[in-house]
Amino acid sequence: MTKFSLATLALIATTAASPLIAQSWTLNGDASRIAFGSIKKDTVGEVHEFTSLSGAVTSDGMASIEIDLASVETYIDIRNERMREFVFAAAPSASFSTQLDMAGLNALATGGTATQTVKGTLDFLGNAVDVEADLFVARLSETSVMVTTDSLLMLSTADLGIDGGVDKLQELADLPSITRVTPVTLRLVFDAGSETAAAAPETTVATAAPAAMAGDPAAGEKVFRKCKACHVADAEKNRAGPHLVGIIGRPIAQVEGFKYSSAFQEQDLIWNTETLTAYLTDPKSYIPGNKMAFRGLRKAEDIDNVLAYFADLAK
Repeated sequence: MTKFSLATLALIATTAASPLIAQSWTLNGDASRIAFGSIKKDTVGEVHEFTSLSGAVTSDGMASIEIDLASVETYIDIRNERMREFVFAAAPSASFSTQLDMAGLNALATGGTATQTVKGTLDFLGNAVDVEADLFVARLSETSVMVTTDSLLMLSTADLGIDGGVDKLQELADLPSITRVTPVTLRLVFDAGSETAAAAPETTVATAAPAAMAGDPAAGEKVFRKCKACHVADAEKNRAGPHLVGIIGRPIAQVEGFKYSSAFQEQDLIWNTETLTAYLTDPKSYIPGNKMAFRGLRKAEDIDNVLAYFADLAK
């Protein structure tokens, strides 16, 4: 799937203004993302992602992309390990490559957008899976192009050859069911030449907003989707975890009707920007022995945005 987006991006990138046609394009891994969903027990939906992507499009139209399967992130450590071992069978990566025909492609000006249906073959654990995807392409600048899915891409676990691995996950987690069709979305950003792409991760780190409450509520709402399987923030309804309505300024372990673990009950703290930041960064270390499976948010910017979302809901 990632492959196709990369291919499409390459198509658009190489059809831009004539001074850029001869350039190669490199996938900006820091700005790109592949997310996929699953449903367990018929009612619990979860979102996962691959955090390490690479790829390139040469000036003559040869497109290739690689997904580091070991970078799978489900936000539960033991599940990450089981995915690598049983679903991906310790395979290092999935890959895709295709030769693009650059002749006859229409130019896409900076700020312009287009949609395109792309066909390709995904090499996944030795299985060749034909995929057709509808993509939305945007020319961000003279040297940058973005490709996203224009609609959900649905992949069958049987076609991918991982039904046996999913069976094992279901057995180990003692679950009655795990969905066998996986919805996939992607965002791929390509930069002209390797130097631009190489500099991107450094720039992102340098500009990440460290200050608490300086985040974007809208972005925080999107980050919070990772938590929705267990928590609700806009209604006083407990799920696997307590609701988070009014959490900023609330004493720990005080939601009525929720049975907290002893690790939480033994704490004497108030949820504020400092304590929430520390907890969301590393829940297990901040409150040892707690039962929450989520291992924390990796980016300070995501935490800032979630806190801004909580604060916005409290207005």
